[in-house]
Amino acid sequence: MKKIDVESAVGMELCHDITAMRDGFKGAAFKRGHIIAPGDIPLLLDLGKRSIYVWEENAGEIHEEDAAVRLKAMSYAGGCHATDVSEGKTMLVADRRGMLRVDTALLKAVNSIEDITISTLPDHYPVEAGDKVASMRIVPLVTKLERIEKAERLCDGKRLIEILPYRERKIGVIITGSEIYNNRIKDKFEPVVREKMKKYPAQISSVAICDDDLDMICSAARRHLNDGCDFLIFTGGMSVDPDDLTPGAIRRLGADIVSYGVPSQPGNMTLVAYLGGVSILGVPGAAISLPTTMFDVLLPQIFTGLPITGEDIVRLGDGGLCQRCETCHFPNCTFGRY
Repeated sequence: MKKIDVESAVGMELCHDITAMRDGFKGAAFKRGHIIAPGDIPLLLDLGKRSIYVWEENAGEIHEEDAAVRLKAMSYAGGCHATDVSEGKTMLVADRRGMLRVDTALLKAVNSIEDITISTLPDHYPVEAGDKVASMRIVPLVTKLERIEKAERLCDGKRLIEILPYRERKIGVIITGSEIYNNRIKDKFEPVVREKMKKYPAQISSVAICDDDLDMICSAARRHLNDGCDFLIFTGGMSVDPDDLTPGAIRRLGADIVSYGVPSQPGNMTLVAYLGGVSILGVPGAAISLPTTMFDVLLPQIFTGLPITGEDIVRLGDGGLCQRCETCHFPNCTFGRY
């Protein structure tokens, strides 16, 4: 675009809105794309516009609104929609409940291109339908077209922003501990699990309470598996004491252990494993007494069906320390970012 005196602009295309404020009115007196006519000159001068910006032939530039249209087209892969462009900006809004995935390396590469800005909620963030998950725009009124084209090439065939839906899971719960099995104390874990599962498309098939006995624990787990459960939740016996048998029982089942122990507090002794297509979590006792632990952090990904990897576990360390706020605001906090 180029700057030109108003008197010399007749017949040229205006490349930005010109706003007027008078007599209670605020809005565009002239819209972008307007071809300036001789009768417009006095009105422009009355608005204090002695010079304006018009499009320049073959300048290789793109306007902020056109850039926003192309940014939104390249950015999202599913589960959300883009709002209309307004003031050079567009938003992505969730169409469904699920977990937000952001290709953070790709986002960094795109935001490294001059003038382009895309901001998102954190990767792995649980969202509800209607939540705003991303915003995108260029900083100036216009930018070089080649910058938008570079971003498009980077995103081609990739998923920068996506919302993975929650899938139905059939759950088997195994609670271990001789003190509970022998009715010396009342189990407090089952009510916690049932309350947390209300947030997800979950069907709790059954709950088994086991003595501290490997055979009993494994037999209970196999009954759940034979009943078609695709998500097993174990609790009790998750510490490093010699008589804590739950991790050993999970290994005896033949499960692949992704991690026993995570770099996060509370929930440091959480176990993540898979047995074929069955997800397994070993949940330490902190889940009973505290409102939010690693149990809550990992559940969204479990319900998407996306496997939790060793790399995911390692990344939990950054943001892995819960601040134990007087009122818990999870997930709107620093805890559990990965």
